[in-house]
Amino acid sequence: MNMDFKRKLTIPMETKRLYPMTPEMEATVERRRAELKRIFEGKSDRLVLIVGPCSADREDSVLDYVARLIPVQERVRDKLFLVPRVYTGKPRTTGEGYKGLIHQPDPHAGPDLYKGIIAMRELHMRVVKETGFACADEMLYPENHKYLDDLLAYTAVGARSVEDQQHRLTASGVETPVGMKNPTSGDLTVMMNSILAAQHAHDFIYRGWEAHSFGNPHAHAILRGYVNRQGVTHPNYHYEDLIYLSSLYERWELQNPGVIIDCNHANSGKNPFEQPRIVREVLASCRWSAEVKRLVKGFMVESYLEDGCQEVDGGCYGKSITDACLGWEKTERLIYELAELL
Repeated sequence: MNMDFKRKLTIPMETKRLYPMTPEMEATVERRRAELKRIFEGKSDRLVLIVGPCSADREDSVLDYVARLIPVQERVRDKLFLVPRVYTGKPRTTGEGYKGLIHQPDPHAGPDLYKGIIAMRELHMRVVKETGFACADEMLYPENHKYLDDLLAYTAVGARSVEDQQHRLTASGVETPVGMKNPTSGDLTVMMNSILAAQHAHDFIYRGWEAHSFGNPHAHAILRGYVNRQGVTHPNYHYEDLIYLSSLYERWELQNPGVIIDCNHANSGKNPFEQPRIVREVLASCRWSAEVKRLVKGFMVESYLEDGCQEVDGGCYGKSITDACLGWEKTERLIYELAELL
């Protein structure tokens, strides 16, 4: 095999024993998960807002960001349920570039996956303990999900992973709501197949075990736009897209029909400043159609302390080193405007 095996890494069970949750933290996570499930089941009419950095590149600025959400959540609690994005792995189309906290706990140093495993668990633990939030993270690598599965309120499966069988089967055994993004090609059939698989029970090999999952009734769609054969981005959050998705849900007879609108990525052409406009348009579609209103469960917004993005060595505190984000002031304004429109 053309690779070196550098060292044996700690397994999730050992990591959890070294970095355990307190009963108070467990109660926080369970409470946040339960409310999210109520929203996806249609038992609560609040909208979900999954908001935060494109990637969680450093502990101090991420904790600073999430702490700022505390008073905002209090003001909009009757209308919105905020879930911080704390994404500790970053998918790279070509395999090049910063791959997230799990790979490089120090973005200026080389990869160190042992320290990365600890850093990502410690970050999620600090958020739960210090802010009362439980967060969203992406299931970039299914075999790594066990390092965080007890800490998360929400799990996302990305556009490049949604067709992968192991992602689908692992999602069927996850205790959080799981959002399945449409693939980069835009083929919604792929996404619907993924939701169908995640909502059913399976037997499969997971981390060397013969595993049995019980199905995840809260698996749902995330629309994030797509790229055509010429490499041009196209949105899929418009009224016609939502009506079509609703018809697919009806045809496939899936549980708890719902969609989260990813306001960045191909929906915005990676222009983060378009995100507020996209939110407003989707809300207008919800006001026009009761069918769309039932389907739309919330939004995903990429946001950090500072507008835009920078190189890894840029040196600006709270500015993304991956995709460009909406800065804090604009994000705070967006959240309050969104609550007023509901």
